[in-house]
Amino acid sequence: MEIKKNPKSNLENYSKIFMQIGLVLALFITYAAIEKKTYDKTIGDLGVVNMNAELEEDIPITERIEPVKPKTPPPPTPEKIEIVEDEKEVEETVIESTETDETEAVEVEEIVEIAEVEEVVEDVSFMIIEDVPVFPGCKGSKQELKDCFSKMVQKHFVRKFDAELPNELGLSSGKKRVSIMFKIDKSGNVVNVQARAPHPKIKSEVLKVMKLLPKMKPGKQRGKPVGVKYSIPFTLLVE
Repeated sequence: MEIKKNPKSNLENYSKIFMQIGLVLALFITYAAIEKKTYDKTIGDLGVVNMNAELEEDIPITERIEPVKPKTPPPPTPEKIEIVEDEKEVEETVIESTETDETEAVEVEEIVEIAEVEEVVEDVSFMIIEDVPVFPGCKGSKQELKDCFSKMVQKHFVRKFDAELPNELGLSSGKKRVSIMFKIDKSGNVVNVQARAPHPKIKSEVLKVMKLLPKMKPGKQRGKPVGVKYSIPFTLLVE
């Protein structure tokens, strides 16, 4: 059996009416709240306060008092002013000309010539001499003249020295060293011959032989003849 509802009891038919009534009430309440007037509460009578009134402050008037400076009395007036005339004459300075007149004689001091002191060059070693002494017969460049000099001195010693002397003196067999020093002076002569040898007789023989060296062309330093020191070692073979 189907149950049927009463159409009057169906509330959905009145939903639109209820909505409209709710909107009207909400609008009415809102309007009433806006139109309602409110008043501030007053507590007693405090009078009227003027906020724009300016505060007036009494400022005392001060006066600047400057110290009184003591007045200095004016200087006393001189009794009488005397005008003194300057009678002193000023001497004028006369500037004399330094130019000489052609007619006047000019005194010239005597010119003393100073003699140049000749530079003294001491003896120079054969190893550093600019121009080496020239042994007779040697030619060529500076180095060739130097090599030729040493070669000719050795040749002279071997040819003139008595090779049998070391054996006659009974020296032990072996090599014996002999050192020879001499100088070629400014004139090219062999002087100051010195020697070191294992025996006095050998030393005497060496001095005699080296003094027989021929005269040579002197060595030069800075273009001037100088003494040249020369040293050479020899080795003697004793059997």
